[in-house]
Amino acid sequence: MSPGSPSTATIYHQAAIDTMLAAIQFDAQGLVPAIAQQHGTGEVLMMAYMDRDAVAETMRTGRVCYWSRSRQAPWRKGDTSGHIQRLVDLRVDCDGDTLLVEVEQTGVACHTGRHNCFFRAIRDGKLETIAPVLVDMNKLEKD
Repeated sequence: MSPGSPSTATIYHQAAIDTMLAAIQFDAQGLVPAIAQQHGTGEVLMMAYMDRDAVAETMRTGRVCYWSRSRQAPWRKGDTSGHIQRLVDLRVDCDGDTLLVEVEQTGVACHTGRHNCFFRAIRDGKLETIAPVLVDMNKLEKD
């Protein structure tokens, strides 16, 4: 199945899901790093982990699901905040040990209310916040 357009999520048939799962090298905890990238701009939004079930659910439904290491449970991005990620394309790297999840982000990706999680950088020798808070997440359930 080819990647979807930004307006529709990409979903896969079971044979494609099985093929992808066979290509992934999950770590000893059964996880693989997954980098979420905004479709169209290439902006890196966040990094999280997926287990086999999260990969399969993401591919089957087109709604991005991760594995929450802190909760030890599936984490469907946006279930509590409404800031969801629709799958556009799922890629595995050359070693099979990292995923690139191309998404259409609705709202913000970071639990701090910023558009992405990479909002701190060295400026003039100091670690500075370089992106503003766009959404007051205290007024929403965090996810």
